[in-house]
Parts: sequence; C-alpha cells; structure tokens
Amino acid sequence: MKIIVGLGNPGDRYARTRHNVGYDVIDELVRRHALPKPRIKFEAETWELELHGEKLWLLKPLTFMNLSGRSVGQCLVFFQLAPVDLLVVSDDLNLPLGQLRMRASGSDGGQKGLRDINQQLGTDAFARLRIGIDRPPGQMDSADFVLSRFAKSELPEIEHAIVCAASGVELWVRSGISEAMNRVNAPPPQSED
Repeated sequence: MKIIVGLGNPGDRYARTRHNVGYDVIDELVRRHALPKPRIKFEAETWELELHGEKLWLLKPLTFMNLSGRSVGQCLVFFQLAPVDLLVVSDDLNLPLGQLRMRASGSDGGQKGLRDINQQLGTDAFARLRIGIDRPPGQMDSADFVLSRFAKSELPEIEHAIVCAASGVELWVRSGISEAMNRVNAPPPQSED
C-alpha cells in the first residue's frame, strides 16, 4: 500500500493558489481515475484506488499547511506503514515556475507542510515531489506570494506541470523512486529553432 499526500490549505479562499498545487495534483488523479466524492478520515479528504496492483490512499489534509504532519502521521500509524511508502506533493518557491523535482528524502527547503511532516514522522526519509511556483516578485512577502493565485499567463505552464506531476506519481507507484526521479527530474527537451 502507498500513501500519496497533496499539500494545501482547505477552503475556497485558498483554491488554485500557489500553495495548493499539491491539492491540484490529487484533484488531477481523482479526475483521471474517475473517483467518487472523498471520505473524511485522518483529518483529510481521502480516496482509495487500485493502481498497477498497488492499493493507494490519496490524501488532502484539512489541517492547514503548517499542521499537515498530523494527518499524515495518523494515516501511516493506522495502516502500519513506513515513511518509504509515502509520497508528498508540494509547492516550492525555490524552483522556477512549473519545474518538477522528485527526491527520495531531504530537507523541507523552507516548506512548512514538509517541515511539519518531517517533525511528526521523526524522519525526512520519504519521497517528495515539488512543483516550482517561482520566487516572489520585488519585495513581495513570501507568505503573501504563496497564497496568491497564478497570473493568467502562468496558467498553461502550471496546469501542464500538474498533469506531469500526476503522471510522476503514477510512475512512482509503478516503477519506484529511482525510475520516477530519472523521468520526472529530466530537463524538458529543447525545441529546435
């Protein structure tokens, strides 16, 4: 069994903000697999599905970003799973818009949801897939920036990244972290002029 967690903040006020791209990837997986309405469990919206012979639980924690670890911890304890069975999808303002980066473990990079999960689990040894949301422009505060919506000109790129991230999640389930990292982290092909 594997657990896929998309980080974000609950409520319409935060829908489609930069901080909620993890939620958006879960939404894409729900759409792609025509899953029913979520159930509330582990302080999260949850869905179950079977993919490549593996049982998956998709989670969108409802605890707000900074307390995401509570929901994730409850889920892992309930199913008696190790952190290696977990993949967390989050935003990253240290990556250019739309760039994906998958890792088997690592620091939280300042992402407070990842930080809380690290603290709750007592380890950073779980897979994470980060989606670049770019840096705040000028002197804009990072907290305000991550809670802002994408500009219209950015939407095609971020929507493409969300679809690619969902495919990266499926690849992780099917082929494991090494293969998924090789494919997800590969630079996009350069177009010839």
